[in-house]
Amino acid sequence: MPSYALLVEYDGSPFAGWQRQENALSIQQVIEEAAGALNHDRVASTTAAGRTDAGVHAVGQVVQLEVAADLPPGRLREALNFHLLPHPVAVVAAARAPEGWNARFSATGRAYRYRILNRQARAALDFGRVWHVPRPLDAAAMHAAAQTLLGRHDFSSFRASSCQAKDALRTLDRLDVSRFGPEIEIIAEARSFLHHQVRNLVGTLAQVGLGRQPVEWPRAVLDARDRGRAGQTAPAQGLCLTAVRYEPAPEWC
Repeated sequence: MPSYALLVEYDGSPFAGWQRQENALSIQQVIEEAAGALNHDRVASTTAAGRTDAGVHAVGQVVQLEVAADLPPGRLREALNFHLLPHPVAVVAAARAPEGWNARFSATGRAYRYRILNRQARAALDFGRVWHVPRPLDAAAMHAAAQTLLGRHDFSSFRASSCQAKDALRTLDRLDVSRFGPEIEIIAEARSFLHHQVRNLVGTLAQVGLGRQPVEWPRAVLDARDRGRAGQTAPAQGLCLTAVRYEPAPEWC
């Protein structure tokens, strides 16, 4: 059966996350159902590079799809986009998957962006896509604190209690905090992340930005390996999966 790689973007607001749920709509469900027309009306099989949570968005999700129809990637992309309507999910590009390739386990890196709207007025145009924090945040202090977390560590303090990973060892390659007018943008990059790791990092850095904790505090939280020591889990709507990297990269079209 032909296997394809799909570059997918979606607004996570109306979904219960990537993974199929019994009583709620998921991104996986709508993609598999859209592919049914290309799979003799049977639900197709998909694997995602990242199982995003409810409310989390993506502009660079990568999905592996197996269907019976053997189509050029461009035609597959257009057929899927037709059947995905009216859901806020779009296949941006497609490619034939190499032999032995896996969307999740072949990935060499993942990147996320978290957006904070830091002003008194709530969001209008970006409602559902940012975390609104009306109190002033010190982005420079947040960035300085973030740099102390880079490298390979046990990130137990920043994993969800429901995280199913065998261990909490991860290598955080990048964690940058920048201000652009009223918006603060946090970029996180690693080969892989723990469940809620980025959102827990953001919630912890926000305590530094608000002046409630010193710049050295997030590193002390990391070293404690205790989730109870960290800050809140930042809301899902500010998070977006921006890129998944492979070597070699799929030949998108």
